[in-house]
Amino acid sequence: MLLFQIDPHSGVPVYRQVMDQVRYHLAAGTLAPGRQLPSIRELARSLAVNPATIVKAYSELAHLNIIEIRHGRGAFIHPDPPVMPADERRARLRQLTNQLVVEARQLGAGEKEIRDALEQTLNEINPEPPET
Repeated sequence: MLLFQIDPHSGVPVYRQVMDQVRYHLAAGTLAPGRQLPSIRELARSLAVNPATIVKAYSELAHLNIIEIRHGRGAFIHPDPPVMPADERRARLRQLTNQLVVEARQLGAGEKEIRDALEQTLNEINPEPPET
């Protein structure tokens, strides 16, 4: 079962947190195309939120072609999820790395520590086979 966690104090609407977590699990490889998501009722109960919140998250994800809703069967990761255009992806990646570096520097981390943390996370999320 996937782990979804909601932070009611984050300032981010709950439906967006659910959407972001589905995207995270998809990027991390813990959700593969075709995999079924928890039912609306089940996820709402486990997160202690109104089922309408999950309906909104799933509807938005379906609109973005990240999931498909099969009436009477549930919600599934789309068999061919969309890929962000390369130029848009690079721009977003630059924003994220800037944020990472700034926040890490505020914590007092040096360049080596930041690179090591990034490399460790990359290896944990999507390990690559060793080079031959």
